[in-house]
Amino acid sequence: MTLLELDSVSVHYGRIRAVHNLSLTVGEGEIVALIGANGAGKTTTMRAISGIRPVSGGKIIFNGEDITRMRGEKRVERGIAQSPEGRRIFPGMTVLENLDMGAYARKDKDGIAEDLERVFELFPRLAERKDQAGGTMSGGEQQMLAIGRALMARPKLLLLDEPSMGLAPQYIQQIFRIITEINEQGTTVLLVEQNAQQALARSHRAYVLETGEIVKAGTGKELLADPSVKEAYLGVG
Repeated sequence: MTLLELDSVSVHYGRIRAVHNLSLTVGEGEIVALIGANGAGKTTTMRAISGIRPVSGGKIIFNGEDITRMRGEKRVERGIAQSPEGRRIFPGMTVLENLDMGAYARKDKDGIAEDLERVFELFPRLAERKDQAGGTMSGGEQQMLAIGRALMARPKLLLLDEPSMGLAPQYIQQIFRIITEINEQGTTVLLVEQNAQQALARSHRAYVLETGEIVKAGTGKELLADPSVKEAYLGVG
């Protein structure tokens, strides 16, 4: 079943066209990756899906419903949550307070408590530091917190924007392992990632963006083996 569909979506910043007639699908239960160079339109696409950036053309369909003009907070209630580029945690708030913010749209106290335990099982470091200010933690720990905060919304679709950016290699491996685990537990994932090798290796399907347009699509394995993808994004000539 298709959970998310973008149908000929375009996004502008003033007169600058950031995304042009972009169409893609994300099936329920998949990990789908968007890869491309800086400025290709990956983050803009994520912001359009989450409602941060309005679209100038096309449609966004989520779980069978047209959400193109829906406000961002309503999209969260429908089941879309984003861990943004740069993490964007609340640095002066504790880990626990940051996680509570992720559940702001929910009223089910028992369910929130269950999901908090789930986050602590996925990220034991957050449990150890639940009373510590988010801004005092390492970059890897802050990335864990950003993903955990998004999971507290109990999303059907988790949007991950550059989860490995700026992280040490040991954290990169850990983050991607946990992304796979989150997916295996039933959450659909749309992943924007500069580390194309890791993203394609972990994804069921992927799209390549160049200057706001999709130029290639296929399974993660197909794109890993594609000579032009290897040369452009994997550092293999």
